[in-house]
Amino acid sequence: MTPSLDGHVHSEWSWDAPAGSMERSCARAVHLGLPAIAFTEHVDHTVWTIVPDPDDHLATLTTPEGRLTPPAFDALGYLEEIDRCRDLFPDLRILTGLELGEPHRHTAAVAKVLGAGRFDLVLGSLHCLPIGDGFAEPPGHYERRAAADVVRDYLAEVARLVAGSDVFSVLAHIDYPIRYWPERTAGPFDLAVFEEEFRHALRATAASGRALEINTRLPLNPAIVRWWHEEGGDAVTFGSDAHDPSSVAHGFREAADMAAAHGFRPGRDPYAFWGRR
Repeated sequence: MTPSLDGHVHSEWSWDAPAGSMERSCARAVHLGLPAIAFTEHVDHTVWTIVPDPDDHLATLTTPEGRLTPPAFDALGYLEEIDRCRDLFPDLRILTGLELGEPHRHTAAVAKVLGAGRFDLVLGSLHCLPIGDGFAEPPGHYERRAAADVVRDYLAEVARLVAGSDVFSVLAHIDYPIRYWPERTAGPFDLAVFEEEFRHALRATAASGRALEINTRLPLNPAIVRWWHEEGGDAVTFGSDAHDPSSVAHGFREAADMAAAHGFRPGRDPYAFWGRR
């Protein structure tokens, strides 16, 4: 039993995916026997601080002081490419989508993007937290603050995200800060230390009626899926968070087994979210 839809894929229409390709991702999905794919391209309006790297593909978007400004999303070009790929792959169900970064902080800008066309699947994401007079992703916070405080602040902001925006149906990668956990300075990550904070964020998300994404870029700890079920979560989705075609549907079999083991299963519609058993 494997998911029918990869609900979190990036292509060349995402500003941080230089190796992305919508056409090649579709071909990869067909090769794998995956029935459906959703291109949830990045839409970010937060300007944040990074460490400049002249050899990185983000260098052209970053000031010498390290302020990164994401470019505007080309909705028209994206939708035209969706139509072209639908013609090329008539047996593959190709969904339009967006991954909205911090939509609760950019209500008007997000509404303008959403008004540009029909988007079948909209994810809400939290990538950045306030720091000083700006914002930074978890690595920038870990450099300046206690690692445990960063994770706690991130999960508290997740609750504010779901309370402050109603434009998305799926919460993406709730474990985002764990990807960058500074083990060298903070020791191994211990999920149990943050159970209360995770449960609070999960409970708020469940109460809002959203689904929780099982993001397979980093294997999601099974305890988080169990807590999601216990806190009233009704549904899960599966997303590879692929930024290149080779990563489409990565880890899906293991993720599906984990979801099934913790009370979720596919419904009659194979393309729908997995619901509670």
